[in-house]
Amino acid sequence: MRELRTWREYLIEQLAADWEDAIDYLQVIVEGYQEGGDTPLFMLGLRTFVESQGGIAEVAQRAGIASESLSKVLSSDEPPRIDTLVTILNAFGWQLSIEPLKGKEPDLEISSREEVDLNTAGEEIPEQVTETPLP
Repeated sequence: MRELRTWREYLIEQLAADWEDAIDYLQVIVEGYQEGGDTPLFMLGLRTFVESQGGIAEVAQRAGIASESLSKVLSSDEPPRIDTLVTILNAFGWQLSIEPLKGKEPDLEISSREEVDLNTAGEEIPEQVTETPLP
């Protein structure tokens, strides 16, 4: 009797067998995340890629990071920090690159929208700030 596999198990097997497919898959999940911002889907794709390349222990060793650290990153609901992603990519001989968005002209005009401080975006800012004098 034939053993049934899930789609993900089949995908992992295919990515493990074909390096070019693995590269294409990772490119697609990164592009998909950039376009749609679906973090859970991006993280599932990243976990699938890591499993196809030997699993957490092997990829962590190759990247020079602790298995526990990689496991924590991959089990998170948050996307990895850019330095962590770069470390993983570098372990496979890849790098992040900057490319123009397809079908989009650069908007070089100053926006009239309110500026957003990316360091505090999403944080609640207290209404009153009390300064303590320096001694």
